[in-house]
Amino acid sequence: MSTAPLPDDDLAPLVDLLSGRRIVVLTGAGCSTESGIPDYRGGGRTGPRNPIQHDAFMKKADVRRRYWARATLGWARFSGAQPNDAHRALAALEASGSVAGVITQNVDRLHQRAGSRRVVELHGALADVACLRCGRGEPRHELQARLLDANPGWLESAVDIQPDGDADLHPDRVEAFAVVGCRLCGGELKPDVVFFGGAVSERTLAAAWDLFAEAEVLLVVGSSLAVYSGFRFVRRAQEQALPVAIVNVGSTRADDIAAVKVSAPVGAILPRLASTLGVRS
Repeated sequence: MSTAPLPDDDLAPLVDLLSGRRIVVLTGAGCSTESGIPDYRGGGRTGPRNPIQHDAFMKKADVRRRYWARATLGWARFSGAQPNDAHRALAALEASGSVAGVITQNVDRLHQRAGSRRVVELHGALADVACLRCGRGEPRHELQARLLDANPGWLESAVDIQPDGDADLHPDRVEAFAVVGCRLCGGELKPDVVFFGGAVSERTLAAAWDLFAEAEVLLVVGSSLAVYSGFRFVRRAQEQALPVAIVNVGSTRADDIAAVKVSAPVGAILPRLASTLGVRS
């Protein structure tokens, strides 16, 4: 395995592996950290802290209250994030025909906003909300307005912004939060994301495998691959003798599988990669 620990190292091994091959990209939170969205394992974090569990959200009103209280605080920063150079480089590589598409573990829709057209969202997207009772959908920004109307002054709370639009908030503040329901039936609302302990839908997984089947090389960008929903694609690539390249700060679960590993910020590497492959991002 070839390793380039710094952004200014020679990218020749990575370029040689990707050149002339149909690339499918698997992205994780590290692709969005340069857009101001924290990841779960950067900055000394070892993983999610007290995450929302799928079963608990579905069954317990207090868990839903905790989620919406914190998410209402985190949404402004999360929704205001802009695509970075890595997102734009991947979109340019897709437009050139080098990249077939992106399978992402992220829920921020920054790939689409950068111009990527074929994106499979493994874990859904926070921009969408649905009623658990009647199934009616609602854009998250419209729900945000209703939540703020029901909780005047809520954004004045001092918080530590967490990954995926979450925010650190004292339990006493959570208890005071007023949750709103579906505008049609009054039912409980859930963001269209896969919480911890939840399962990727069969339809989404099928779309991901269809895209993966087009790959002649798998490029992992900004993921430690700690979560199986992403790691499964690397395992399948290994089973099929499909080469794997990784661009990520720090170690990953697949370092011993990768043909090439570049340990560097993705926003520094991907534009250079696109340029070297003859693409302007």
